[in-house]
Amino acid sequence: MTAPPDDCLARNDWICGAYLSSRREILLDAVLQHLHLTVVSVLLGLLVAVPLALAARRWRWAAGPVLGLTTVLYTIPSLAMFSLLLPVYGLSASLVIAGLVLYSLTLLVRNLLAGLRAVPEETRQAARGMGYGPVRLLLGVELPLAVPAAMAGLRIATVSAVSLVTVGAIVGHGGLGNLIYTGMNSYFKAQVLTASVLCVVIAVAADLLLLGLQRLLTPWARA
Repeated sequence: MTAPPDDCLARNDWICGAYLSSRREILLDAVLQHLHLTVVSVLLGLLVAVPLALAARRWRWAAGPVLGLTTVLYTIPSLAMFSLLLPVYGLSASLVIAGLVLYSLTLLVRNLLAGLRAVPEETRQAARGMGYGPVRLLLGVELPLAVPAAMAGLRIATVSAVSLVTVGAIVGHGGLGNLIYTGMNSYFKAQVLTASVLCVVIAVAADLLLLGLQRLLTPWARA
């Protein structure tokens, strides 16, 4: 018996409005989990990356080891990374977050360090001549001027995190990746396509949001 012509779920179409209406809550929960994992991992990565970049800028001998270590971490396959972290975090969302934090470090540290190194020395000298101490110099001069390079790394790290969250489906914490994984196993076309498109939408929206934030933080660049 063939499926009714208007039953896109029964026909297993790639594009199916009935799937969106009937799985609205499931999709919303997956999107929220995806956003949570992405935002938390990127913020934690930023908290770790800032002191690493500052240390690499302050002590030149530390730059090589810091950049080398973060680069090596980025080259580890995601499945191997999760396997290495599994004994510490178990099958939890923390496992996915920890892996994403480690992956984000090479992008964040490298761009933060590049931004700090790009601050003209005469600008630093002028600030010191105006009575700026080390902390005020960092917060009031160096970090603001490093924002464009730092935001470039943050944007790439965020988009990468949106994509890598889906790998967390192997431990049951992959946001939209859970739907993609189960949809592929059951060959549920509408679920695979919808979850994949939502991942792309989240990545594009996050990139545009960070681009807007960068423009707000660097009004001199607009001029």
